[in-house]
Amino acid sequence: MAKEIKFSLVYRDMWQSSGKYQPRVDQLEKVAPAIIDMGCFDRVETNGGAFEQVNLLYGENPNISVRRWTAPFHKAGIQTHMLERALNALRMNPVPADVRELMFKVKKAQGTDIARSFCGLNDHRNLRLSVEYAKKAGMISQAALSITYSPVHTVAYYMDIVDKLVEYGADEICLKDMAGVGRPNMLGELVAGIKKKYPHIKVQYHGHSGPGFSPASMLEVARAGADYLDVAVEPLSWGKVHPDVITIREMLKSDGFLVKDLNMDAYMEVRRLTQEFIDDFLGYWINPANKVMTSLLVGCGLPGGMMGSMMADLKPFLGAINAAERAAGRPEMSLDALSVKLFEEVQYIWPKLGYPPLVTPFSQYVKNTALMNLLSTLKGQPRWSTIDKDTWGMILGRCGKLPGPLAPEIVELAKEKGFEFYDGNPQDMYPDELPKFRAMMKEEGWDCGQDDEELFELAMHERQYRDYKSGIAKERFNTELEEFRAKAGAPIVVKRPVVEMPEFSVEEYTAKYTHAVPVQAPAKGQMLWQVDVDDVSSAPVAGTAVKAGEPCGYVQTKYGMEEILPAIDGRFVAVTAKQGKNVKKGEIVAFVE
Repeated sequence: MAKEIKFSLVYRDMWQSSGKYQPRVDQLEKVAPAIIDMGCFDRVETNGGAFEQVNLLYGENPNISVRRWTAPFHKAGIQTHMLERALNALRMNPVPADVRELMFKVKKAQGTDIARSFCGLNDHRNLRLSVEYAKKAGMISQAALSITYSPVHTVAYYMDIVDKLVEYGADEICLKDMAGVGRPNMLGELVAGIKKKYPHIKVQYHGHSGPGFSPASMLEVARAGADYLDVAVEPLSWGKVHPDVITIREMLKSDGFLVKDLNMDAYMEVRRLTQEFIDDFLGYWINPANKVMTSLLVGCGLPGGMMGSMMADLKPFLGAINAAERAAGRPEMSLDALSVKLFEEVQYIWPKLGYPPLVTPFSQYVKNTALMNLLSTLKGQPRWSTIDKDTWGMILGRCGKLPGPLAPEIVELAKEKGFEFYDGNPQDMYPDELPKFRAMMKEEGWDCGQDDEELFELAMHERQYRDYKSGIAKERFNTELEEFRAKAGAPIVVKRPVVEMPEFSVEEYTAKYTHAVPVQAPAKGQMLWQVDVDDVSSAPVAGTAVKAGEPCGYVQTKYGMEEILPAIDGRFVAVTAKQGKNVKKGEIVAFVE
């Protein structure tokens, strides 16, 4: 009898890999019946990742969204699944164990069936509590392997991790091919190895389209025994996102697999509604470059979802780099030439940093270090002159064990700086905090909510939750949306004061202050030198003192506040981004000397 391959629609990740925001709950409720009517999905990815933060940034309650979004799928007998980051849970930084445990209880109560848990370093210690807490809450525990391609990321390497995950009680294994660079033959061998050793374990494959391997990888893992494949639908499929269900279904059907029928009328309705959401407002935050596949991703291994933002990062750096080139009497560089140099630098430093899988947040750490290395070397300074605090945390073992050994030069640099390496369990560094947050809820007069879900949101996303409760989040979002619509020709009502600051040229300041170090925005979002977007009175000016590794400002992103951390002690010689400005990840917002 032919083997059946089942499909999961990654509706959350389709949006997450395309732009800044997710659909609102009213839009999700609108599209759910059409997704169900397609008839080909056994699973739908409904939440997790940045879903909760996005709702808070709208100024809306994510708990309501999850409950109302998962409900129609439950009624139709379709399983729902979420994505969580193990030690980091639903955010970008480590989470105390008691908050992690509460997350699984809350999400199960809200209607999420499956917890897909991944560690960006593939450290099984970080995944252990995710497996245990998911099962304790009554969820299916799907432990994910962060797939990449390197000399150390072999089938044997991944099988060793699988052994631990099965020992901890994982029900399923997901191959999370976040950059789509996993080679089809290796992925097939890995699935075959899992199925041979653990025939009771379900295997699901998740691969992005970016470098072009995904359809071949999906066929190989299916032939090797995989049970589920993650797919997308137009108009967000392909590009840097995921292959479309139509193509993958037809490919597998032709190869002899049993696949469910697909209602094309319902597909076209999902397609229409998804485009409607884009046209309504979500398209303002979708980079057109994300619709393009590129084989340039094969060599550097960076995730496809980073490409659009990365190219934007390079533009402000191009000016700084060309100023250094002119000062040295060398010809200026084009953006394409700089891109190639960045890819080469990523390939050069990645092994030296221990081959961390290039998935959030470690892909950002490696890319940012590569950019700073380029700027340093072109200015005649040594590599590794600027490494930010978070990257050092990864290097020193505070996030988990790196897959490969660090280069001797990195170890020596850490010793020179007096840093200590940590080889303990990363979770032990973050004590429980729920009692503190319960006290906060009581002090504010806030109800902990059904199944403690409001308590959970405060504990997981404190800043975003407070902004949601105060109304600041909704006002900020509406202002940003009005600004985008104004650029498209619609009228705008300015809701906040605008203070004029002198405009500075990146090239001029790089040329004038040859030893100045640029301060970058760590993510795409709204520039906040002061946390209150309306507080423009005390934005920093030239001469303001800063300390290395201590926040000098913030960027309000789709998933929370990101600290802006100078790399050196010194003073601002130029501030190039205004309070409240929308900045791009990697954009130079100031110079420090």
